[in-house]
Amino acid sequence: MSQVQIAVLASGRGSNLQALLDALAPPDAPGRVGLVVSNRDDAPVLELARGRDIPAATIARDGTDAAALLALLRGHDVALVVLAGYLRRVPDPVVTAWRGRVLNIHPALLPAFGGAGMYGRRVHEAVLASGVRLTGATVHVVDEQYDHGPIVAQWPVPVRHGDTPESLAARVLAVEHRLLPAAVRAACRHLERFAEPPRPLAAVCDDFVLSDTPQDLEHALVPA
Repeated sequence: MSQVQIAVLASGRGSNLQALLDALAPPDAPGRVGLVVSNRDDAPVLELARGRDIPAATIARDGTDAAALLALLRGHDVALVVLAGYLRRVPDPVVTAWRGRVLNIHPALLPAFGGAGMYGRRVHEAVLASGVRLTGATVHVVDEQYDHGPIVAQWPVPVRHGDTPESLAARVLAVEHRLLPAAVRAACRHLERFAEPPRPLAAVCDDFVLSDTPQDLEHALVPA
């Protein structure tokens, strides 16, 4: 079976990349990570990739070198781009070239708590300051604006009394590690079926249903 070639863009330690690699380890997985790119040459995610014999590369720290990123993606025959803790906006030419084939994981229930500068601890601090009782993780299609594209799937996480940014972040990250691989696998199957021309990945959400899960992960939308 042919596999969709995936590029993962990340800026940090790579825990979502590890979750994705684990989910795509079976030989019948619909996709494989064939490239990891970071805007930080000291990012631990690069060592994680190299330890798994996955090509790893860096681009300009500000992430604005569209030509370099386009060359990497084209040179590795990438069909799907996944942002997993990538802290820069994807340049418009890359979004255009991979229109509908770039996914991002965000640590809140978009459209709430998204936008420029909203990442990591800042998101969880804003959630707690707002007084909302529900947050979570969102996988969405990337467009030219921060955290703006069509939502593919979400996983709600209740905000508990006494939560700190650290405790909330840990529970949200746990569901990210389940939601992102599920969404990527579904997207790969979608792209295999509708390769020419690629249809919007947001349509994948039609195939997600509410599913029973371990209680510590609350509940989720997962592929039917």
